[in-house]
Amino acid sequence: MQKKNSKVYIHPTAIIEDNVKIGDNTHIWHFVHVRKNAKIGRNCNIGKDVYIDAGVEIGDNVKIQNGVSVYKGVKIEEDAFIGPYAVFTNDLYPRSFNREWKVIPTLVKKGASIGANATIVCGVTIGKYSLVAAGSVVTRNIPDYGLVMGNPARLRGFVCICGKPLKEIKRMTKRFIVYKCSSCGREIRIKRKDYERMLKESSRVS
Repeated sequence: MQKKNSKVYIHPTAIIEDNVKIGDNTHIWHFVHVRKNAKIGRNCNIGKDVYIDAGVEIGDNVKIQNGVSVYKGVKIEEDAFIGPYAVFTNDLYPRSFNREWKVIPTLVKKGASIGANATIVCGVTIGKYSLVAAGSVVTRNIPDYGLVMGNPARLRGFVCICGKPLKEIKRMTKRFIVYKCSSCGREIRIKRKDYERMLKESSRVS
């Protein structure tokens, strides 16, 4: 294991394999298992019973709650939140006897939040500052600021950087829809194609 300095906290019950890199001020709690060659950034909090597979990359300021499994091929960028017992996959055609399977990568972009018990099917990109509702099963890419829910998860709206739902449209152009957050006042620009996808997928929900 490689640590930048003594500010890293690792609980005595955690298992940290060889060549793991852990950034300053990161806390790793009870019964966590971090496999070889994983990278964990600064100011992260890795909760009880988390499994981080070989070669996984986790950025700065990431919070991973209890019981999460992050398998090989997953990359989590800075400021992301992974809720309790969420799980990632890395094989689209799993068989216990398959010796030639390929790792299918998954990317969680900056500031995204994944709710409790969500399942992320491999091969998707979860956009920056997007929000996956608890219990959702994600099978498609999620746009930046997208709010998805359900099984399979559908795009139901958009959220602000602060996490609150965006409801007020400030202006519309040929390429973008600009929302104003009623909570923090930020203006968030959404691609029109993502907005049109949201309208289509929301209309399918009974």
